[in-house]
This record gives sequence, C-alpha cells and structure tokens, in this order.
Amino acid sequence: MALIDFLVLGGYLLGTLAVGLYYARRNRRSRDMFAAGGRSPWWVAGLSSFMTLKSAGTFVVWGGLAYREGVVAIAINTCIGVAGLLVGWRVAGRWRRTGVGTPAEFVALRFGPSAVQLYTWAMMAVRILSTGVALYALAVMLVALVPLAPGHPLRDAATGHLSLAFAIVLFGAIVVTYTVAGGLWAVLMTDVLQFIVLQLAVLFVIPLLWLEVHASAPAATLPDGFFLPFSDRYTLWFMAGWVAVHFFLVGAEWAFAQRYICVPSERDARRSAWLFGVLYLVSPAVWLTPPILFRMLQADADPEQAYILASQRVLPAGMLGVMMAAMFSATASAISGQINVFAGVLTEQFYRPWLGDAWSERRLVAAGRAFALAIGAALIGVALCVPRMGGAETIVLTVTGMLFGPLMAPTLWGLLSGRIGTVTVFVTALASFTAGMVVRIGLGPGGAWASSTAGRWIHANPRLTDVLVGAVLPVLILTVSQLCARRDQPQWRVIRARMDAYAPTPLGADDAGALAPARVVAIGLGATGLLSLGLLAVNQHGHLALLLFGVVLLVLARLAWRVPH
Repeated sequence: MALIDFLVLGGYLLGTLAVGLYYARRNRRSRDMFAAGGRSPWWVAGLSSFMTLKSAGTFVVWGGLAYREGVVAIAINTCIGVAGLLVGWRVAGRWRRTGVGTPAEFVALRFGPSAVQLYTWAMMAVRILSTGVALYALAVMLVALVPLAPGHPLRDAATGHLSLAFAIVLFGAIVVTYTVAGGLWAVLMTDVLQFIVLQLAVLFVIPLLWLEVHASAPAATLPDGFFLPFSDRYTLWFMAGWVAVHFFLVGAEWAFAQRYICVPSERDARRSAWLFGVLYLVSPAVWLTPPILFRMLQADADPEQAYILASQRVLPAGMLGVMMAAMFSATASAISGQINVFAGVLTEQFYRPWLGDAWSERRLVAAGRAFALAIGAALIGVALCVPRMGGAETIVLTVTGMLFGPLMAPTLWGLLSGRIGTVTVFVTALASFTAGMVVRIGLGPGGAWASSTAGRWIHANPRLTDVLVGAVLPVLILTVSQLCARRDQPQWRVIRARMDAYAPTPLGADDAGALAPARVVAIGLGATGLLSLGLLAVNQHGHLALLLFGVVLLVLARLAWRVPH
C-alpha cells in the first residue's frame, strides 16, 4: 500500500468514528440505544441486515472458495437470498407485531427466563466466535499489503509483514469505540454508508480485472467444474439445507430480529427483509467475481488473500485504501451489530432486573456501553486465537451449518406456533449439540468411530453433515413436539395479546430533522466521491475509472440528500 492508501484508510476510519460520536447524543433511553426508538426507515434496516452478514470473512472465506472452486461459491450465497425472501413473507412482520424492545424480551415472554439464559450465553459464545473470525479475516487482508523492514517494532518476524495481532487490536478498538458511543443508530447509519462504498468498490475492481484477463489470462489453469453451480462437496442437497439454515438464521438470529423490531411498522419489517433477500439474490455474482477472474491470472496465490491481491494488482493509488476501507466497513457492520444486540440483552434482561426500582435510563445506557466494551474485548481475544482453532473457513462453515439451526429454529417455531414450550427449546438445543459433538469428536478424523461406515461417510461429506445436524435434526425434533402437543402453551396467549394490541410507532414532527439518516449517508458518499476525484492528481493511470467512480458517488449523494425522511 502506498502512503495515499494509508491516508485514505485512516480518513475513512475517522469518519466512521465521527458517525458514532454524532449519534451518541441521541441515546437518551435504552430503547434509543438498542432499538433506534422504533423509528428506523425500512430501507436502512434492510441494508443494515444485508451488511450484518457481510464481513472481511466474506472476502477471505467465500472469496477463497470462489478462487479455488469457482461459481459454486456464488450459488451457495444466493441461497441466502431465497431464505431472506421467505423470512419477509412469513416472519419479519411477526417480530414487529410482538412489540418487544429486544429479541431476548420475546424469548423471556414466550419461553421464560431459563430459555433467556440458554440463548444469551450460547448465542453470545457462538457469535463472539464467528465475529472474531471476521475481525481476524480483516486483519489478514491488511497485513498482506504491509511489508515492513527488519527491525520495525510492528513487524512479524515470520512473515516480514505487519503484525497480525496489532492489526486485530487496531481494527477491533475502532469498531468497539463507535458502537459503544453511538448505539444502534450508529450501527444502522454506518451499515448503509458501508454498503454503498463496498458495492461500488467491488464494481470498480471487476472491469479492471476483466481487461487484464482479456489481454493475458491462460484459461487452462482453471480446475474442472469451475463454472458449475454444484460440486462434489456442495451438492443440491447441501444448497437446500443452506436455505433452511439461513431461514432460521435470518428469521430468528438476534441481530436480524433487532432490525425487524427497530422499524415503525409491520409492513416496514417485511419490506426490510425482502430488500435483504433481493440483494442477496443479486450481489453474490458481483462481489465474488474478482477472485474468479484473479484465478485466471494467477493460480498459486494464497486463497485467503486472493481478493485483496486481486485488488492490489489493478487498483490505482488511493483506491486500494478505499477497498480496504470497504472491507473494514463490511467487517465493522457484522461486529458492531452483534455487540449492540448482546449489550442490549445483558442490559435489559439482566442488569435492569438486578437494579430493581433503582434503575434509570442514564444508568441503563451507561451499563449498555460497558457491556458493549466487554463483548468487544472478548471478540478481539477470539480473533487472536483463530489460527490455532483450525482457520477461518473451517470455523465459519461449521458454526453456520451446525450451531445456528438448533438455537434459531425453536425461536422461529415459537414465533409462528403456540404448541412448543420451554422443554422443547432445551431438548432441541441439547440433542443437536450432542449430535454435533458425536459427529465432530467420535466420528470425525481421529475419533473412536472414524473408521466405521458412518465415520467414512461423514469424512466424505463434511458440509452435508453439518446441515443434517444443524437444520434437519432440529426440524424433526420440533415437528414431533408440535404433533404431540394437545394445546397451545400458556405463554402463547401473552404473545397473541401483544400482537393483537400492535400499533405502528408514531413518528414525531422532529424525527426527520433529528435523525436524518439519508443526510448522513449523503454526506459520507459526497466526501468519498470528492476523495475519488482528488486521487486523479496523484495517479498517472486509471483516470477514467477514478472519474466515473467519483461522479457516481456524487450523484448518489445528491439523490440521498433528497430522499424524504
């Protein structure tokens, strides 16, 4: 990276912090901090949901898979779009109708305090693990671009590049700071800005790579089946299971449910989920094209670094900093959303009851910020340990495929039906987790039954096994429970009463001027567009691409400024 790239990246990080500090003064109540006061525009919630599932892990894990195996990576991620459309059809509106302030509040009403304990600690552990991987992946991207001279205090002696641990702590500290300060409003606003910069930065890379491929790429380096949507490991059955897993994940995982809760009405919640689904149907073909094209140019790159190396190959000075900023954006969105959700849960479900009658909104906001800081510190610690835990791809695929379903499926089922109760929640989670341990430890490589017929099949079909344990088994348990139940659970009457009493959040006359989400986005886009035009002065080549990028951003900034609030 050139000096101008570091300056661009630094400027973007400072701008992200500025958004968090701007919204810090809006958080006068705990509902403002954790649910945006129920006043988020649907398109902001939808874009934020989209960005919540994106991170540098997207580029490291899925970009690495696209580099190695090709179009199958696009097909896998398109399944998430199908799941998003189904969530908009059946689930998102129901979350808003419940009238809860956090997803944990729904769990407490529907399944009781013991279920809240299970969900809080199990989900927090799973999400700290997955977001720690995202932070690790972002640091991997940065250090690949920063070689340092021998003797430099931040140099990793083994690689000759910037210390991975330093990069993890630096990026983690920035994300935690703006999330602690700005709450959910800061998360939503930065998500929207980051979505636009990320998509445009990727679109900027694609034509430049294509020009190089068209001029020189030896297509013979591509493996067999590179352009097919399925492979031996990622079959049609795996894709169907992936849709099911993400129906549970997008429909009930707390970071997504929070987006359906924070909008004014049921209709807005459905529209936000549909926006998420449409974006995931279209966008994988865009943001996974660069590593596919790069494979045609270089067949021996480290798959984890393929995306950023492709960007480094074609981007003019300064634009590599924008790309790193875009990857930081995606990671920051994923991390900050999880920090905010679990800080809200700890504050509302544990700290408020502990205070009793002594609680005040000021104390709740302060506690929420302290919890956010502690969670952020934990995920930084996890990120530092990722290399010793099997690597990013293994962790992401195993956690998503095997662990989310047993936790999310009972919540989703309980939102749609009154027949299951607390016992079913625990049976589903514990049975699925036990099956997962047997599969991984007993039947996995080196396990006591690894040489059995089942062990050999699992070794040959690891990804399909994850889906069977994480999606099929929970659904079977819940179906049996549903069929065996004779009547609705008593807690269901409480949920039905709240749904019947549902009313959209009234928007005050000062909401447009006070929050003005489109104006914040417009300012960020305008600044990035001017930056792109300014880079014309420091580049000898790529003037047309920089000019087009800057003009498009300025046009989008103008349109965003005129959006009704």
